[in-house]
Amino acid sequence: MSEKIIGLTEWFATAPGQYLLAWEQAQFDLAVADLFGYNAMQLGLPELDALQANRMPHRWLALPEVVPTDARPAAGPLPRVALITDAAALPFPPGSLDLVVLPHTLELSADPHHVLREVERVLVPEGRVVISGFNPTSLWGLRQARGRLCGRLGIRAFGASSLYLPEAGDFIGSWRLRDWLRLLSFEVESDRFGCYRPAMRTEAWLQRYSWLDRAGARWWPIFGAVYFVVAVKKVRGMRLLGPAWKPRRATSAAPVSVANRH
Repeated sequence: MSEKIIGLTEWFATAPGQYLLAWEQAQFDLAVADLFGYNAMQLGLPELDALQANRMPHRWLALPEVVPTDARPAAGPLPRVALITDAAALPFPPGSLDLVVLPHTLELSADPHHVLREVERVLVPEGRVVISGFNPTSLWGLRQARGRLCGRLGIRAFGASSLYLPEAGDFIGSWRLRDWLRLLSFEVESDRFGCYRPAMRTEAWLQRYSWLDRAGARWWPIFGAVYFVVAVKKVRGMRLLGPAWKPRRATSAAPVSVANRH
């Protein structure tokens, strides 16, 4: 394997890439299986079929660019791409989609916050967005940060500057993502972390540390290599208020005493 990995496609063909894809596929299957509506869209990452367990009648895969024929996923043929679009300018009217899934889409975008604003625009009220991303505060994230730092400093001895994760993109912490979602009136419905094995490159070494997936989920859950977030779009409804004043109720006039005439 080359010292530098330039994209997700090449990295997902490696042993750690397949390990992460398997975990994410299971999480997407669980998250979208019971979500109902009419229109669902997966934006990015053709190596993953994030909507395969969903039962909405209209499900689309949208990519930011055409997938080259020589960049086929390791698991099989190219997926059927419905449209090529910019993630920051989705060709859908407001409130037209019930579900949008973003597998590693935000961290590969030049303006991830704008992408989230577009997703909020096209989602119906109570629509859901499902997001996965690399966790910078994990063993994998620290390994990646070390490689980038050594590369900037020119330290290349013993492979110190080699990158473990894809070179492209900037990782977004889960706490930062939560702040963005809150600002856009999303409510986080669930979140979880996964992939606790060390930054190993071979299948054999990854399998030796498979027990860490159970231990990590129990003892240090927020330090998984990848996070998974489900959020729902909340629209604050308007409530008509009556006037602050209340009309004074008419009071019956007090009876007037009349003197008896003799």
